[in-house]
Amino acid sequence: MAWWDLRPLFRFQSITTRFQDLSRRMLGFSATTSAHFSSINSPLIDKKNEEEFGQREVQLDSHTMSSHGYAVARIHMHDWIMLLLLVLIEIPLYMIHPFYRFVGKEMMTDLKYPLKSNTVPVWAVPMLAMVLPIVIFTVLYLRRRDIYDLHHAILGLLFSILVTAVITDAIKDAVGRPRPDFFWRCFPDGKDVYDKWGDVICHGDKSVIKEGHKSFPSGHTSWSFAGLGFLSLYLSGKLKAFDRKGHVAKLCIIFLPLLAASLVAVSRVDDYWHHWQDVFAGGLIGLVVATFCYLQFFPPPYHPEGWGPYAYFKMLEESRVTAQGPNAQNGAQSENQEGQSQHGCIGLSLAENQTSTLEDELESGRR
Repeated sequence: MAWWDLRPLFRFQSITTRFQDLSRRMLGFSATTSAHFSSINSPLIDKKNEEEFGQREVQLDSHTMSSHGYAVARIHMHDWIMLLLLVLIEIPLYMIHPFYRFVGKEMMTDLKYPLKSNTVPVWAVPMLAMVLPIVIFTVLYLRRRDIYDLHHAILGLLFSILVTAVITDAIKDAVGRPRPDFFWRCFPDGKDVYDKWGDVICHGDKSVIKEGHKSFPSGHTSWSFAGLGFLSLYLSGKLKAFDRKGHVAKLCIIFLPLLAASLVAVSRVDDYWHHWQDVFAGGLIGLVVATFCYLQFFPPPYHPEGWGPYAYFKMLEESRVTAQGPNAQNGAQSENQEGQSQHGCIGLSLAENQTSTLEDELESGRR
């Protein structure tokens, strides 16, 4: 299959046919196949079953926004409430005065750059970092009809942006670093005045001066890398960019969001609104937060099942157990509880069982 063939992402069958195929596969599982799916909460499968598990992707059209949207959102009600709390935290962080750091006459040498307007306006950052990714998520939903993917992608994106915003503005207010154009914000007429300690006595516009103390880190940069970095991870999973088939062209696609974020960062230095350290720190904060938020909902992009959210694979496992009967369900639940008590996270019990078996074989060989 050619690398540009995205049809595996958009498999289409009638709902009736899909349920018939699902029933036949579930009722016809052999004991060997069942062993590979020993835990409800172990949605990530090994490479031996990759093709078989890909054939079981049959319920995409049966979990839409109208049929399961409310149920999925209700499960994550506390997450949506936390998002609202983050918004309430971000508003005062943006409004309060930052720390007015001492700025002496000798320091003005590096703070006399021209006061320019923004190449990338403030309103354009949410459009790039939030609206554009949501549009892409929605387009994929219209093709796949997977509410799990759409819901978790949007929720993870919003968490990435809001957590980044809170961290960025909190640091801005605490540090109070002057911007490179601080001189002209403080003394718009070019006549500098200092007190007896050598600190500046600004006579410019108060709002402009306040903004002049918010250089570190760059908010434009952190927002851009939080949203577009999340989008880059999302696309790398959907395109299976790390499937070891050597299609470097896929990397060009997933690098595009990062390139856009980088250009936003460069514009902040070109406009003399930020020092290069501000931009570097902002990009690092955005990327780190985006990675944490993405991995909360999706497997790593290099995983064979990195194209879908954890919730989707968990749903397939629960459907299989339900179809096999109460005995299989009780056995799977007991195995799942044992795996969770030992490991405490999803997707590790299967790998641990394989590792334990290998260790036993090695030890018996030594004996």
